[in-house]
Amino acid sequence: MIRNFFPILLVFFSCTILEAQDEINYRPKLLYKALLRENTSVLPGITEIVIPEAFEGHIYQGKFFETKDNNPAGTIRYIYTGRINSCRTGGCSGDMKKSGDHDSEYFDYFILFDAGCKIVQVRVFNYRATHGQEITAAGWLRQFIGYHGESELKTGKNIDGISGATISVEGITRDIQDKTQILKELLMIE
Repeated sequence: MIRNFFPILLVFFSCTILEAQDEINYRPKLLYKALLRENTSVLPGITEIVIPEAFEGHIYQGKFFETKDNNPAGTIRYIYTGRINSCRTGGCSGDMKKSGDHDSEYFDYFILFDAGCKIVQVRVFNYRATHGQEITAAGWLRQFIGYHGESELKTGKNIDGISGATISVEGITRDIQDKTQILKELLMIE
């Protein structure tokens, strides 16, 4: 009797784990380390930017923040922390943002912006997918530094592709471009 019950119990726990994604940590320790490294001063305070209703539909699983530091020479002014859903356990699809699938694979990342909305740093801090971990490499992420939203980011053209990480590369590239544009519109920066 117990032998027959064990496989059922195993399937139940497996399904439960797949459907429960971690909550996004919008202020991970790695973010504070990056802020200290970039600002080379005391750790700045961080306040969430209130998003007007007109933008709420464009920001899915992410938040914008503004730094409040005492160092006028500090480089970091704005932060975006968010999640990108990349695949489901049954396969991948192009746009999983609003699919409602709870068993998708995902990764969390942050972008540090200067006062002019130019990217200073991008870091992936929580990678929960079976393929594409190569995008977590600081060397690959450096290609986004200096992006200001003035041009379209295209994988294979101005963003290096990674064999075996196509879904992750496309997802983060699209999201970085989108969030940079949204921040500029929120702040009305040309």
